[in-house]
Amino acid sequence: MSKKVVILGAGVIGLATAYYCAARGFKVTVIDHREADAKGTSHGNAGMIVPSHFIPLAAPGMVSLGLKWMWNPASPFYIKPRLDADLLAWGYKFWRSANAGHVRQAGPLLRDLALASRLAFEELATASGDDFGLVKKGLLMLCQTQHGLDEEAKTAEQARALGIPAEVLDTRATSRLDPGATLQVAGSIYFPKDCHFTPADFMTSLRRRCEAAGVTLIWERKVVEFRREKQRIAGVQLINGCEISADELVICSGSWTPELVKTLGWSLPMQAGKGYSLTLPQPRQLPQLCTILTEARVAVTPMGGTLRVGGTMEISGLDESINPVRVRGIIESFCRYYPAFTPADFGGIQPWAGLRPCSPDGLPYVGRTRRFENLSLATGHAMMGMTLAPVTGQIMASLLAGEKPAYDLTLLSPDRHG
Repeated sequence: MSKKVVILGAGVIGLATAYYCAARGFKVTVIDHREADAKGTSHGNAGMIVPSHFIPLAAPGMVSLGLKWMWNPASPFYIKPRLDADLLAWGYKFWRSANAGHVRQAGPLLRDLALASRLAFEELATASGDDFGLVKKGLLMLCQTQHGLDEEAKTAEQARALGIPAEVLDTRATSRLDPGATLQVAGSIYFPKDCHFTPADFMTSLRRRCEAAGVTLIWERKVVEFRREKQRIAGVQLINGCEISADELVICSGSWTPELVKTLGWSLPMQAGKGYSLTLPQPRQLPQLCTILTEARVAVTPMGGTLRVGGTMEISGLDESINPVRVRGIIESFCRYYPAFTPADFGGIQPWAGLRPCSPDGLPYVGRTRRFENLSLATGHAMMGMTLAPVTGQIMASLLAGEKPAYDLTLLSPDRHG
């Protein structure tokens, strides 16, 4: 009899897990509290596949940078001041993790996962006729100052030591690589292995593939209770009274995961990091490469004939409201790097906001937990959710099939914070 796998969360991690589990012959049900056409975190992001991002969010210098920025509502990083025990505990763990040793440990794993995911994206694009617009031209880390370029050059050196190609470019070389865009920069770092695509189209493609594989998708249903049998979770009860039995339960609920697992007596360290984006439907210039504006922490991605500009990390709880001050900061930063644009170009464009699930050490929670025999987590990917979605789905399908994982998952253990 086919194993029944219940997945909570229909974001990119949940759907990727569902797809690869269904490919193993499992009977898969995905449950999400949102509507089927909701534009969640997986839809409005920058749509990048970034092996270049091998340094976790918790890294040396991030604490001091965060303290410098946190009181400025327009800064790239902002913590909404509030007395919250979970936030304080998360901040302490973040501080403990932000060290060079952690980066050295995490780098090779993040590299391997990202490169495996890149290969999986290529396979999915080939199988689907590239219906999500995969572009394999690389990424530019744009630097406006020489100091910024010098700092990014150090990261490029670390990347090359890990076997990730990286080139340091001056102003002219940067412009030659993307001649369709006017840039105001001192130079850039070019990562040729990085890619970009249209995330909403990828979500549509992935959902279509799940449905074709027999995955059952249940929308607008909140889990109100877990049915336990000794050290197992036998099923979940939904808000409408329906109960769904499970041989395996995988929680992929992103920023809502801590609320869910609290009912199981588990305090999972995670904070929602809100990001914003705006998409220009007819940009006056269309870059061909995706870019990161390093000093501003803003991402820019061409998607077909449109241009998406997004950024910021706002720690303010499960709040999806849009702060116009932060949106204005993104627009002004973008226009400094791309001087052909003005803030007026963004007039009338509705900003999007989404909550990225952030663990305190900057690494996702992927794998089984010791708390229950059949409970697994696949969440906490922060800004790397799109990049790592396919490989996360492959890992979870392998684990549920009883196979030894292809990677050492110790650093990703859901139990690593106690």
